Amino acid sequence: MTDLVLSQLSDPFRIGLIVALVVTMRRTASVTGRFIPLVLGVVFVAVMLPATMPNATTSSVDATLAGLVSNSIILAAVLACVQVIARVRR
Repeated sequence: MTDLVLSQLSDPFRIGLIVALVVTMRRTASVTGRFIPLVLGVVFVAVMLPATMPNATTSSVDATLAGLVSNSIILAAVLACVQVIARVRR
């Protein structure tokens, strides 16, 4: 499971999707809010990637659970970067 999470943490497609999720959330936060779109986006990416790119060595459930963990870690890092950039801009 650890190897699966680590491999997903370095997946550029997954990172790009989470970055795009944060950018979209920031642009639409006044209409849709912040928390619910982020949670739904993390779950969507965690389910979508194993469903569209199946791996013969891991089950779909394991890949989805590892995706939830890795997406949350990536999201935390992206949100931290956004906060740093926002503070520097002030």
